[in-house]
Amino acid sequence: MVKNIVFDMGNVLVRYDSMKVCRHFMTDEAEMEKVCTSVFISPEWLMLDMGLITETAALKRMQKRLPDDHAKEMARLCLEHWNEYCMWKVPGMEELVRELKAEGFGIYLCSNASLRMVTWYKNIIPAWECFDGILYSAEVKCMKPQREMYEHFYERFSLKPEECFFIDDLQDNIDGAKATGMDGYCFADGDLEKLKTCLKHFYRK
Repeated sequence: MVKNIVFDMGNVLVRYDSMKVCRHFMTDEAEMEKVCTSVFISPEWLMLDMGLITETAALKRMQKRLPDDHAKEMARLCLEHWNEYCMWKVPGMEELVRELKAEGFGIYLCSNASLRMVTWYKNIIPAWECFDGILYSAEVKCMKPQREMYEHFYERFSLKPEECFFIDDLQDNIDGAKATGMDGYCFADGDLEKLKTCLKHFYRK
Protein backbone atom coordinates (compact mmCIF):
# COMPACT_ATOMS: atom_id res chain seq x y z
CA MET A 1 0.00 0.00 0.00
CA VAL A 2 1.29 3.45 -0.93
CA LYS A 3 1.48 5.61 2.18
CA ASN A 4 3.91 8.31 1.03
CA ILE A 5 4.11 10.54 -2.03
CA VAL A 6 7.64 11.64 -2.89
CA PHE A 7 8.18 14.65 -5.15
CA ASP A 8 11.13 15.81 -7.18
CA MET A 9 11.50 19.59 -7.19
CA GLY A 10 12.58 20.92 -10.61
CA ASN A 11 9.93 20.65 -13.33
CA VAL A 12 7.59 18.92 -10.89
CA LEU A 13 6.89 21.31 -8.02
CA VAL A 14 8.67 24.29 -9.55
CA ARG A 15 9.74 25.38 -13.01
CA TYR A 16 13.31 26.45 -13.57
CA ASP A 17 14.98 28.63 -16.19
CA SER A 18 18.61 29.64 -15.61
CA MET A 19 18.39 32.35 -18.28
CA LYS A 20 15.99 34.37 -16.14
CA VAL A 21 18.72 35.54 -13.80
CA CYS A 22 21.03 36.22 -16.75
CA ARG A 23 18.39 38.41 -18.38
CA HIS A 24 17.94 40.29 -15.12
CA PHE A 25 21.59 41.37 -14.98
CA MET A 26 22.56 41.49 -18.68
CA THR A 27 21.27 42.81 -21.99
CA ASP A 28 23.87 41.49 -24.42
CA GLU A 29 22.65 38.13 -25.77
CA ALA A 30 26.14 36.82 -26.53
CA GLU A 31 27.35 37.60 -23.03
CA MET A 32 24.23 35.99 -21.55
CA GLU A 33 24.92 32.75 -23.39
CA LYS A 34 28.56 32.68 -22.28
CA VAL A 35 27.74 33.38 -18.64
CA CYS A 36 24.81 30.96 -18.57
CA THR A 37 26.94 28.18 -20.02
CA SER A 38 29.89 28.87 -17.72
CA VAL A 39 27.75 28.96 -14.58
CA PHE A 40 24.74 26.72 -15.07
CA ILE A 41 25.82 24.24 -17.74
CA SER A 42 29.06 23.34 -16.05
CA PRO A 43 30.77 20.59 -14.09
CA GLU A 44 30.87 22.94 -11.10
CA TRP A 45 27.06 23.21 -11.09
CA LEU A 46 26.83 19.41 -10.84
CA MET A 47 29.47 19.44 -8.12
CA LEU A 48 27.40 21.97 -6.16
CA ASP A 49 24.39 19.67 -6.45
CA MET A 50 26.54 16.85 -5.08
CA GLY A 51 27.94 18.96 -2.26
CA LEU A 52 31.50 18.44 -3.50
CA ILE A 53 32.56 22.08 -3.86
CA THR A 54 31.87 25.41 -2.15
CA GLU A 55 30.19 28.23 -4.05
CA THR A 56 33.34 30.33 -3.66
CA ALA A 57 35.52 27.66 -5.26
CA ALA A 58 32.92 26.96 -7.94
CA LEU A 59 32.72 30.63 -8.91
CA LYS A 60 36.49 30.94 -9.33
CA ARG A 61 36.49 28.01 -11.73
CA MET A 62 33.46 29.34 -13.63
CA GLN A 63 35.01 32.77 -14.01
CA LYS A 64 38.21 31.36 -15.51
CA ARG A 65 36.25 30.35 -18.61
CA LEU A 66 34.93 33.86 -19.22
CA PRO A 67 36.68 36.42 -21.47
CA ASP A 68 36.61 39.66 -19.47
CA ASP A 69 36.05 41.28 -16.09
CA HIS A 70 32.46 42.31 -16.87
CA ALA A 71 31.43 38.76 -17.75
CA LYS A 72 33.17 37.49 -14.61
CA GLU A 73 31.21 39.97 -12.49
CA MET A 74 27.97 38.91 -14.19
CA ALA A 75 28.80 35.30 -13.35
CA ARG A 76 29.20 36.29 -9.70
CA LEU A 77 25.84 38.04 -9.64
CA CYS A 78 24.09 35.18 -11.40
CA LEU A 79 25.49 32.56 -9.05
CA GLU A 80 24.68 34.63 -5.97
CA HIS A 81 21.10 35.40 -7.02
CA TRP A 82 19.89 32.53 -9.25
CA ASN A 83 17.45 31.22 -6.66
CA GLU A 84 15.70 34.60 -6.49
CA TYR A 85 14.90 34.74 -10.21
CA CYS A 86 15.06 31.30 -11.83
CA MET A 87 12.29 29.36 -10.09
CA TRP A 88 8.52 29.64 -9.92
CA LYS A 89 5.78 27.34 -8.61
CA VAL A 90 4.05 24.98 -11.03
CA PRO A 91 0.37 26.04 -11.18
CA GLY A 92 -1.89 23.59 -9.39
CA MET A 93 0.86 21.84 -7.43
CA GLU A 94 0.13 23.60 -4.15
CA GLU A 95 -3.47 22.44 -4.29
CA LEU A 96 -2.40 18.89 -5.14
CA VAL A 97 0.07 18.70 -2.26
CA ARG A 98 -2.55 19.92 0.17
CA GLU A 99 -5.10 17.44 -1.17
CA LEU A 100 -2.67 14.54 -0.79
CA LYS A 101 -1.84 15.65 2.75
CA ALA A 102 -5.54 15.82 3.61
CA GLU A 103 -5.95 12.27 2.27
CA GLY A 104 -3.45 11.12 4.88
CA PHE A 105 -0.34 10.60 2.76
CA GLY A 106 3.14 11.38 4.00
CA ILE A 107 4.57 14.10 1.76
CA TYR A 108 8.29 14.12 0.95
CA LEU A 109 10.78 15.75 -1.40
CA CYS A 110 13.88 14.09 -2.88
CA SER A 111 15.74 16.35 -5.27
CA ASN A 112 19.11 17.01 -6.86
CA ALA A 113 19.98 20.47 -5.56
CA SER A 114 22.73 22.43 -3.84
CA LEU A 115 22.96 23.25 -0.15
CA ARG A 116 21.48 26.69 -0.78
CA MET A 117 18.05 25.07 -1.09
CA VAL A 118 18.30 23.73 2.47
CA THR A 119 17.48 27.22 3.74
CA TRP A 120 15.70 28.64 0.65
CA TYR A 121 13.03 25.95 0.13
CA LYS A 122 10.31 27.74 2.11
CA ASN A 123 10.40 30.57 -0.40
CA ILE A 124 9.56 28.42 -3.41
CA ILE A 125 8.24 24.92 -2.56
CA PRO A 126 4.42 24.84 -2.91
CA ALA A 127 2.71 24.13 0.43
CA TRP A 128 6.12 23.56 2.05
CA GLU A 129 4.56 23.21 5.50
CA CYS A 130 2.84 19.99 4.34
CA PHE A 131 6.16 18.20 3.79
CA ASP A 132 7.17 15.58 6.32
CA GLY A 133 10.74 15.42 5.05
CA ILE A 134 13.03 17.03 2.48
CA LEU A 135 16.34 15.66 1.19
CA TYR A 136 18.67 17.43 -1.23
CA SER A 137 21.49 15.64 -2.99
CA ALA A 138 24.20 18.00 -1.71
CA GLU A 139 23.41 16.91 1.85
CA VAL A 140 24.44 13.32 1.14
CA LYS A 141 27.02 13.88 -1.64
CA CYS A 142 25.31 11.76 -4.29
CA MET A 143 22.56 12.30 -6.84
CA LYS A 144 19.57 10.64 -8.44
CA PRO A 145 19.54 8.20 -10.15
CA GLN A 146 22.34 6.79 -8.01
CA ARG A 147 21.06 4.03 -5.74
CA GLU A 148 22.74 5.66 -2.75
CA MET A 149 20.53 8.75 -3.04
CA TYR A 150 17.33 6.75 -2.59
CA GLU A 151 18.83 4.66 0.20
CA HIS A 152 19.82 7.80 2.09
CA PHE A 153 16.25 9.04 1.62
CA TYR A 154 14.64 5.88 3.06
CA GLU A 155 17.08 5.78 5.96
CA ARG A 156 16.75 9.43 6.91
CA PHE A 157 12.97 9.31 7.15
CA SER A 158 12.57 5.65 8.19
CA LEU A 159 10.51 4.81 5.10
CA LYS A 160 9.87 1.54 3.29
CA PRO A 161 10.41 1.92 -0.47
CA GLU A 162 7.38 -0.21 -1.33
CA GLU A 163 5.19 2.23 0.63
CA CYS A 164 6.46 5.24 -1.37
CA PHE A 165 5.50 6.57 -4.80
CA PHE A 166 7.92 8.87 -6.59
CA ILE A 167 7.11 11.69 -9.02
CA ASP A 168 10.01 12.96 -11.15
CA ASP A 169 10.32 14.53 -14.60
CA LEU A 170 13.18 12.24 -15.70
CA GLN A 171 12.62 8.59 -16.55
CA ASP A 172 16.18 7.71 -15.48
CA ASN A 173 15.35 8.90 -11.97
CA ILE A 174 12.13 6.89 -11.93
CA ASP A 175 14.05 3.82 -13.10
CA GLY A 176 16.62 4.39 -10.36
CA ALA A 177 13.85 4.56 -7.77
CA LYS A 178 12.21 1.39 -9.09
CA ALA A 179 15.53 -0.45 -8.79
CA THR A 180 15.39 0.20 -5.04
CA GLY A 181 11.75 -0.86 -4.68
CA MET A 182 9.96 2.51 -5.00
CA ASP A 183 7.49 2.75 -7.86
CA GLY A 184 6.95 6.06 -9.62
CA TYR A 185 5.51 8.26 -12.33
CA CYS A 186 7.40 10.25 -14.95
CA PHE A 187 5.97 13.77 -15.10
CA ALA A 188 7.93 14.74 -18.21
CA ASP A 189 4.85 15.97 -20.08
CA GLY A 190 3.81 18.26 -17.21
CA ASP A 191 0.19 17.11 -17.54
CA LEU A 192 -1.22 17.69 -14.06
CA GLU A 193 -4.56 16.07 -14.80
CA LYS A 194 -2.90 12.81 -15.88
CA LEU A 195 -0.83 12.84 -12.71
CA LYS A 196 -3.92 13.39 -10.56
CA THR A 197 -5.67 10.47 -12.27
CA CYS A 198 -2.68 8.24 -11.51
CA LEU A 199 -2.56 9.28 -7.86
CA LYS A 200 -6.31 8.75 -7.34
CA HIS A 201 -5.66 5.00 -7.44
CA PHE A 202 -3.87 5.32 -4.09
CA TYR A 203 -6.58 7.26 -2.29
CA ARG A 204 -8.28 5.55 0.64
CA LYS A 205 -11.80 4.56 -0.30
